[in-house]
Amino acid sequence: MVILNSGSTQRNPMTTLEKQTRKSLAVYPGTFDPITMGHMDIIDRALNLFDKVIVAIAINPGKKPLFSLEERIQMVKDCFPSDYSRVEVDTVSGLLVQYAADKKATAIIRGLRAVSDFDYEFQLALMNKKLERHVDTIFLMPGFRWIYISSSIIKDAARHGGDVCELVPAHVNQNLIELFKKQ
Repeated sequence: MVILNSGSTQRNPMTTLEKQTRKSLAVYPGTFDPITMGHMDIIDRALNLFDKVIVAIAINPGKKPLFSLEERIQMVKDCFPSDYSRVEVDTVSGLLVQYAADKKATAIIRGLRAVSDFDYEFQLALMNKKLERHVDTIFLMPGFRWIYISSSIIKDAARHGGDVCELVPAHVNQNLIELFKKQ
């Protein structure tokens, strides 16, 4: 785990009561097209650090997702029991760090698979820190079992008939099979 903190020790002043009753909240953004076991692993790891995680499904007009926004929301929600109060699924468009601040999150979670991810993610984290100094970026690596997977690789394998059943939740695998049967 890598935590980006600009070195500033000044924080929002909180009373002791506020500190005792405050629930820690993090935002885990992504397109989740589709959600993978790597994403699930990052969410589980984040829940070891935070009381609640918002899985924020990004609306990016520059990307052409395989699944609709509604399908992606439902696939993520289906990963968690309906009574699972520690994970919230939401959508985000616009400036992520502003969304996190509006939600009163203390951190943005970013998954890193390889060193090559770090360069870009580090630049984003620094910009976010500049824009909103009270929101930290925390980089988490998925377990070794999932470190090589991405939604893009999974979609490509599934599109060509590859078996990805161990790399995505069962309902996501079924959605991929059904979608690619139609094409």
